[in-house]
Amino acid sequence: MLTRYRSADAALREMFGCKVYKLALSCAVTCPNRDGSAGTGGCIFCGESGSGEFAEICRSESDVNEAIERAKARVSGKAHAEKYIAYFQSYTSTYMPAEKLRDVLLAAADREDIAALSVATRPDCLPADITEVLREAISRKPLFVELGLQTIREDTAKLINRGYTLAVYDDAVIRLKSIGANVITHIIVGLPEESKEDAVRSAAYAGRVSDGIKLQSLFVLRGTRLADMYESGEYVPLTENEYIDALCDCVKVIPKRVVLHRLTGDPPKRLLIAPLWTADKKRVRAATAKAFEARNIIQGSESTDK
Repeated sequence: MLTRYRSADAALREMFGCKVYKLALSCAVTCPNRDGSAGTGGCIFCGESGSGEFAEICRSESDVNEAIERAKARVSGKAHAEKYIAYFQSYTSTYMPAEKLRDVLLAAADREDIAALSVATRPDCLPADITEVLREAISRKPLFVELGLQTIREDTAKLINRGYTLAVYDDAVIRLKSIGANVITHIIVGLPEESKEDAVRSAAYAGRVSDGIKLQSLFVLRGTRLADMYESGEYVPLTENEYIDALCDCVKVIPKRVVLHRLTGDPPKRLLIAPLWTADKKRVRAATAKAFEARNIIQGSESTDK
């Protein structure tokens, strides 16, 4: 069977020798562009849970084991995994004192059922003391660090209130690679005032420097500034066909070595305003697979970095 892209399932099985499943955890932190350090209000699309709708809370080292067990129970019906990845997902998971982060990460890393750690954060929240904590964590278990780049266009970054420049992302990637972290970059397709070509350029850029990429369409969630833009007619979401068309072109420019950890997102249905087609993840996956087949999409076929 023809392999059209390097999936996360296949890559993780190759890395760990068995099926692994992510456990969503939250350290109950916030973001610097919410609390005033880098801005207020957060990114215009970010909902109340900071992309961690189902994450189990672990505020300190003592909470980690119970949070992991709750997370395992939550996914027990659909996850038939032998090992797990402790995924610190919500908001900016390195936006805390270094010693606290160290205690939480090492408590998770020391569990036998945890094969690896994954930390979602911002490139501007990786100071030297935090980077040293991540280095120590890597000495225990493999570490994935997820960075929400979303776009390489600086004007779009300002529009969505990202709060940092592309140069900050570039520097963070270099420093993370120097300590042995596996870098996963998030790219959003369909940002306000962006074209398909903009998304493709962002995917190509991230692909040149990342170990993995997550692609998704832009969700309009209740309580966000993006919702206000949508309701006023200032923002019009992509149709399913438009998204899949852009996705096909993005995948072609991402190098074959890069793991595609996500091709479509999973919005919190209770908050989702638009586009409603994103709520049916299985159908979107099936439509994407059909389009890949029809257009003979092969990851990296148009990449300049093989």
